[in-house]
Amino acid sequence: MAQVTLSDEKQYWDKWTQCRDKEACNMLIKKYMPLVRYHVGRISVSLPKNVDKDDLLSLGMVGLYDALEKYDPNRDLKFDTYATFRIRGAILDGLRKEDWLPRSSREKAKKIEAAIERLEQRYLRNVTAEEIASDVGLSIEEVVQTVNENFFSNVLSIDEQLQDKEDGDNINIVIKDERTKSPEDMLLQEELFEQLSHLISELSEKEQFVISLFYKEELTLTEIGQILGLSTSRISQIHSRALAKLKSVLEKIVS
Repeated sequence: MAQVTLSDEKQYWDKWTQCRDKEACNMLIKKYMPLVRYHVGRISVSLPKNVDKDDLLSLGMVGLYDALEKYDPNRDLKFDTYATFRIRGAILDGLRKEDWLPRSSREKAKKIEAAIERLEQRYLRNVTAEEIASDVGLSIEEVVQTVNENFFSNVLSIDEQLQDKEDGDNINIVIKDERTKSPEDMLLQEELFEQLSHLISELSEKEQFVISLFYKEELTLTEIGQILGLSTSRISQIHSRALAKLKSVLEKIVS
């Protein structure tokens, strides 16, 4: 397929935004498919091996189409940047809704958990992966992989409700914070966050996106540069300049 030029892309965007032309939509999807594949590859690195990349690709495509539906070309914002949030969000939301761990891994995890409890009671200390592997008859690599996969699949939202098996009532997960701040400290911190939010809103749009992509999306400076079409050194300059503007308030929050 011939490469889409900037002129062609503008025509496709015009057709898509003005009359939702299906051919224009298909051409835009083809152009930005590499962006979906990039984020699928990046996210899949930390997932269990049984997770199908094709499933992730389907989720990413949902995010890409959602971005096409909601993007406003008249805003001073590159589509790559906007689509990145939608694609990653769709993939992560899809992962949260599914149990990606196979039954065999669940059974291994239960076996390992029972062994850990039994061995800790015997030795009265934390046990090593080698000791667990020897007890359950698995390799050290299998123990580590199973524990990691089970941890990933059981990450819960702090606000998620569970159901009591006996009476069916919903119960909330409550975690006590031993470092609870006093009302005065909380009020002071709230004021500092308000100041920080205000300062961030006064940053240039490019500075805000760099800060968001770096700290929220955890992209590297090089990856951000690829999205914004800028060099890594230029992104580093933008990042440093933004932090300098926020420095005074950040220091108060950290302290």
